[in-house]
Amino acid sequence: MRFAFWFLFLAVVVHLVKVGLASRKAQAEGGSARTSLLILVSIFTIAAFLMFLVYKNFPQLSEEEGKCIKIPRDMDDAKALGKVLSKYKDTFYVQVLVAYFATYVFLQTFAIPGSIFLSILSGFLYPFPLALFLVCLCSGLGASFCYMLSYLVGRPVVYKYLTEKAVKWSEQVERHREHLINYIIFLRITPFLPNWFINITSPVINVPLKVFFIGTFLGVAPPSFVAIKAGTTLYQLTTAGEAVSWNSLFVLMILAILSILPALFQKKLKQKFE
Repeated sequence: MRFAFWFLFLAVVVHLVKVGLASRKAQAEGGSARTSLLILVSIFTIAAFLMFLVYKNFPQLSEEEGKCIKIPRDMDDAKALGKVLSKYKDTFYVQVLVAYFATYVFLQTFAIPGSIFLSILSGFLYPFPLALFLVCLCSGLGASFCYMLSYLVGRPVVYKYLTEKAVKWSEQVERHREHLINYIIFLRITPFLPNWFINITSPVINVPLKVFFIGTFLGVAPPSFVAIKAGTTLYQLTTAGEAVSWNSLFVLMILAILSILPALFQKKLKQKFE
C-alpha cells in the first residue's frame, strides 16, 4: 500500500514537471498573462492533489482530530494541530514529518499565508537543531519552487501587474550584483520587501536560482530562530505576534546589518581606490 502511494506520488510529480516545461515552451512562443494564469491554476490543482495524497497516507484519525488537520490561520489552530501531531509523531514519525514538510513547501510555493504558524509549531514538535534546519530547508525549497513557477509562467503576470515595483527592485539588484547572496539574506531578515514579491520577481530580473536558494536558506534562519524558540512555549501564546519580542527584533536588526556589511565595505573601498 505504501509502495503504491509513493509510486502515485512520483507519477504526479513527473506530470507536474511536464506541465511546467510545456508551459515554458508556450510562453516562449508568445504566451499571455491570461494563459499563464490558467497554467498556474493547473499546476496548483496538481500540487493540491499531491497534498491530498500526503493526507491520505496519514494515520487514521478520529472525527475530532480530523477537524484539526488544516492549515493554521491563528494560534488556536496551531495549538489544536500541534496537539494532534504530537500525539502521532513518535509512532508515525515519517508520516508526520513528510506531512509537515509537504505542507510547508506547498504554502511557500504558492505564497499561501500560514507558514509562520508552522515555524512556531516546529519548535513544539522537534528538537531545536532539527526544527531550524527543517524550516530553513522548507523555506528555501518552497521559495525556489515559487521562483521556478514564476520562471515558467510568471513573466507576463509580473510585467502586467508589478511592472513599476519589479523595475525598481531590478535596479537594486544590479547595484548589489557582486554581493547578491548578502543582499538576499538582508531582504529575508528585514521586512522591506514581501517574501512573495521577492520569489516571483527574482527570475524575471535574472537573480540566479543557486544564489536565490542559498540566500533564502540562510536569510530565513534568524527570524525562524525566533519563531521556533517561541514554539517551545506554544500553549502560552495567544497570537503570532507574541513570538517576537523587542530583544529578538534588536537581534534581527543587528544580523541584518551584518549581512549587508561586506557589500558596503567593498563599495567604499572601490570608491576610495577609484
